[in-house]
Amino acid sequence: MGEQSLIGRVVAARSQAFLIVLAIITIMVPILHLAVPPESFFYVPSYAVSLFGKYLCYALLALSVDLIWGYCGILSLGHGAFFALGGYAMGMHLMREIGSRGVYGDPTLPDFMVFLNWEELPWFWYGFDIFPFALLMALLVPGFLALVFGWFAFRSRVTGVYLSIITQAMTFALMLAFFRNEMGFGGNNGLTDFKDVLGFDLQSNATRAGLFVASGIALGLGYILCRSVVRSKAGKVLVAVRDAESRSRFLGYKVEHYKLFVFVLSAMLAGLAGALYTPQVGIINPSEFSPANSIEIVVWVAVGGRGTLVGAALGALIVNGAKTLLTGWFPEIWLFALGGLFVFVTLFMPQGVLGLARGEGSLGEGARRAVAFLRARRALRGERP
Repeated sequence: MGEQSLIGRVVAARSQAFLIVLAIITIMVPILHLAVPPESFFYVPSYAVSLFGKYLCYALLALSVDLIWGYCGILSLGHGAFFALGGYAMGMHLMREIGSRGVYGDPTLPDFMVFLNWEELPWFWYGFDIFPFALLMALLVPGFLALVFGWFAFRSRVTGVYLSIITQAMTFALMLAFFRNEMGFGGNNGLTDFKDVLGFDLQSNATRAGLFVASGIALGLGYILCRSVVRSKAGKVLVAVRDAESRSRFLGYKVEHYKLFVFVLSAMLAGLAGALYTPQVGIINPSEFSPANSIEIVVWVAVGGRGTLVGAALGALIVNGAKTLLTGWFPEIWLFALGGLFVFVTLFMPQGVLGLARGEGSLGEGARRAVAFLRARRALRGERP
C-alpha cells in the first residue's frame, strides 16, 4: 500500500506540474506576443505563436493515441484520419465564412466549386456556416467513424498487428477519396484561403494569440479528461484488457464495449485537435490523411513514454520541435534523423523520455540489452558451418 500511495503521489505531482507549466505557457506566449515591443529580446513573433499553437494541437493528438495504445493496447495507425476529419469540418466552416470575398465573388459556393462548375452547394455542406455546428461535427464525424469501425473490428476480435493494418488501410482509403474533386472537399488542393473565424481576422495578432490560448485550454482539458478515464474503474479494466484480454473476457467483462468507448473518445479528441489545427496553419488537404502521418504520431508517443499521457504530449513537442529545426538546418536528412530517433528510443529508452525521469529503465540498461543482442547475433553466426 505504501508503494502504491507513493506512486500515486508521484503521478499526481507530475500531472500538477504539467498543468501548471501548460498554464504558464498558455498565458505568457500571448502576453509576450501582444504586450512586448518587437525589438525586445522577449518578443514572440506571430509565426512562432502559430507554430507553438500547432505543437499544442499535436500534443492533444498524441494524448488521444496514448489513451488507446498506452492504456488499452490498441495500436492505431490511422488516427491521422480522425485528426484530418476534424480539420476538414472546421475548414468547411472557414470556407463558408469567406462568402462573397472569394476570388469568384460567389456568396454561397466556395471558389473551388465555382472553378469546377458546381451549380449548387452539396447537402453535406449545409449548416457549416454556423460555428457551433461545425465544432460539433468536428467531434461527431470522427466519433461516428470510430464507432462504426470499432464496432465491426472489436466484435470480430481483430487485435494486434491486424488491427493496426486495417486502421492504416482506413486512412489510406480516405486519403484517396478526398483527393477526388467530385467528393466536394477541394480535391488535391484541399481547403484554404481562409479569411476569419467568428468574425476575427485570422491574420491579426490577437486572433493568433486567441487560437493559441484555445489550443492550450483544449490540451489541458483533454489531459484532465484522459487522466480521469485512466484513473477510473473503467480505466483499470482498460489496463487489464491491455495486459490480459482473454482473462478479462473470461472474468465477464464486455471487452468490446470498453474498447469501443475508449476508441470513440480518442477519435473525438483527435478531431478536436484537427479543428484547432486548421485555422492556425491556414490549410487542410488530403495529405493529412497520409498513413505516414499516423505512424509519426505513434513515434511521438513512443519517444515521450507510452502509457503516461504527459510523456505523449512531451514526445509530440520534442519530435516536432526537432523536426522544425532539422528541416531548416538539414532538409535532406531530417527523415533519417526521425527514423534514427525512433530506433534509438526503442533500443535504449523503451519507456521513453518520461520513463527515464521516473526511473523505469535507463540508457545503461538499454545499452546492455543492445550489446547482449549483438553478442548473441555474433555467437549464432559463429555456430554456422
